[in-house]
Formats: sequence, structure tokens, C-alpha cells
Amino acid sequence: MNRVTMPNVIETHDLTKKFGRFTAVDTINISVRKGEIYGFLGLNGAGKTTTIRMLLGMIGPSSGEARIDGKKVSAGSLDIWKSTGYLVEVPYSYPELTVRENLEAMRRLRAVADPKAVDSVMDRLALSQYSARKARTLSLGNSQRLGLAKALIHNPDILILDEPANGLDPAGIVEIRELLTDLAQNRGATVFVSSHILGEVSKVATRIGIIHRGRLVREMDATELDRERKRRLLLGVRDPSAASDFLSQKGFRATLAENGFLEILDSAAIDKPDNINSMLVQAGIVPFMLKADEEDLESYFLRVVGSAGGAA
Repeated sequence: MNRVTMPNVIETHDLTKKFGRFTAVDTINISVRKGEIYGFLGLNGAGKTTTIRMLLGMIGPSSGEARIDGKKVSAGSLDIWKSTGYLVEVPYSYPELTVRENLEAMRRLRAVADPKAVDSVMDRLALSQYSARKARTLSLGNSQRLGLAKALIHNPDILILDEPANGLDPAGIVEIRELLTDLAQNRGATVFVSSHILGEVSKVATRIGIIHRGRLVREMDATELDRERKRRLLLGVRDPSAASDFLSQKGFRATLAENGFLEILDSAAIDKPDNINSMLVQAGIVPFMLKADEEDLESYFLRVVGSAGGAA
């Protein structure tokens, strides 16, 4: 059966931003399909926020262009924002207004007719207990929740979020992850989310772009990322030489790795470590450690950006 290709909702074409002689974003080409959660990964200062500001028309590009729902982003393209919610860098709010008053003001600005929308979005973001608190008294995590609530109050089809997990505790990060997954899978929303918390993005994104020093160095589906991450089977035995010779006879190449462990890169061994364990035990070589080890996203990222000119 042919896979249906969804249309691109967010696109950039050679998008570039220069500040004097400094190039913050360098001819990047991004495509985000409808219903995707696109993880935009990069170290701090890589160009993530500058890219997002151009996507939202907050700053103009030096060259190239951005398109939202097929429409070119410009200072006058107001229709685009009717179906777009966003959170950029700092979750701004009216500090002397309460959480409810901030959201009520946003409801009116967004022309949301249903007055219950405020209560609904507070429940969704676990803000109900803080409804009467002034925004300036909120913790960083709850300020971030308020910013997300403002982005979601009009049930947008497109969400553009800059570091949405910033300041949240682990439980809050999981809640946001589940929220974004629900929006994409059950409402068909398109989510563009930037982060330097690489492990979290890998758990939610369906597609990933890696930006480094203003350049998009990789763009791939999450399944492709899984294939590219290094995998190995680490084996701890008292006689590594004997174990290596035995495994070689069985068609598995085992080499000495860190801490005296043996490393096997064969996918048949990595996928079925129990078989390796059984073979060794039957041969009188009893492992004291057997671990399938997969490169985490942080290590993968550093490897990718290293090949693109270093992580500094």
C-alpha cells in the first residue's frame, strides 16, 4: 500500500539571518509535514531561537524565506497566526495580572468565543490551583506552563515552541511530552519544538533536524535516527581472551573495549543477547555482565556536530 504523503505545513527555503558580520542562521531548508512533531535540536547559541523568530515573522530574514501553511511569512501576514500557537524563549505575561486574567486577556485577543476555554486550558496545563496567583509570583516551571496555556488557548493547528520544557520538573516534562503527542496523534496538529534537552526530544519527535553554528547539519525521520545510533553488546568475563576466541569460532567478532569489557557490534548478538549468554555458559565461560548498549542522543549529537566542525 502506498504511503500517503502529507503536505508541508512549515517550510524554509535558504533561510538566512545575519547580524552585521555574524551569520546566526545560514541558508537552512526545513520541511515539516502536517501532523508531525519536528524536533529542532541544537546546542545553546546554535540558531534555534533566531530561526523560530523568523518562522513567526518577529524578525525578517537577511535572505531566503519561511512559509507557514503555504503562505510566505512577512510582517503583514496576519492570517497565518489565527491557526498558530507559539512560545518563544521567555514565556512573557502581564506580571501584575493573575493566571486567570492573563489567560482571559489572551482569550479575547485570540477572539475565542467560549469563555470556558480558560478553565479548560488551565486544567490541561495543571494551572487551576494557581488561577488567582499573580504571574510574577509563579515559579519558572509554572510560568512556562502559563506560556504554553496561552499558546494552546485557541486550539491551534500549528504549534511552534522554543524550549517548552525549560524550568519544568521531570513530571512536568513527561506531561508536556504526552500533551504534544496527543495533539499530533489525536488532533492532527503540527508541532515544531526546539530543545537542547536531546533525550526528551527523541522520545516525542517523529522527525528531527539538527542545527549547529547556524547550519542544518542533519534532517531525518526518527526511525532513521534509531538506525544510525551506534549499538553494541558489552560483555564482562574473567578471561576476555578465551571468550573472544570462542565467539570468533561461532562467527562473532569481539574486541576489547573500555574497562576490560568485550564489545560485539553484530546485530544478531545485540538483538538476542540471551543466545550469546547461553553459548558462553555451555562452553564454561560464565559472563558476570551482559548489556545491550545503545548510543544515547547526546552522544549521537556530539558525533554528528563533530563531523560538522566540532561542538564548540
